[in-house]
Amino acid sequence: MLGTIVGLIIIGLIAGFIARAVVPGKQHMGIGATILLGIVGSFIGGFLGYLIFGKDAGSGFVQPSSWIGSIIGAIIALIIWINVSKRSSVRR
Repeated sequence: MLGTIVGLIIIGLIAGFIARAVVPGKQHMGIGATILLGIVGSFIGGFLGYLIFGKDAGSGFVQPSSWIGSIIGAIIALIIWINVSKRSSVRR
């Protein structure tokens, strides 16, 4: 159980960092928000992978396809976050 949590944090950090490096512009996020971004991205990527390919994590979580899905999901989550935060700052 503890190994799963630590693994999820590490995958979240890496996926969030890569997503922040790929998406242009400055994101005002700390390390915790980057980890959370990667974790949310992992769930989004896993859900999209299940919808598209009809496979779940039964084969294991540490696969190249799961890493790619996590990064793509983190990019999607970051773009959504940027657009939502941009709208809320315009309303102020």
